[in-house]
Amino acid sequence: MPKTPSISECMERHLAQYFRDLEGQDAVNVYHMVLMQVEKPMLIYVMERCEGNQSKAAEILGLNRNTLRKKLIQHDLLI
Repeated sequence: MPKTPSISECMERHLAQYFRDLEGQDAVNVYHMVLMQVEKPMLIYVMERCEGNQSKAAEILGLNRNTLRKKLIQHDLLI
């Protein structure tokens, strides 16, 4: 059975493809773009796993509850 790639390996592979797809154009705001692409699905998954309990989700994520709330608003995930 093939080894499942790590998140880091997946990110590296997708970043390489992103830069290839640019076909020589300059990349801009890559750091912010990657954070937004990774952060939102992580927040969705953890919030679902915690059944919407922000305190529990913040603990799992290692965030202050107010920081989590700010990120949920930023990603338009606050119900």
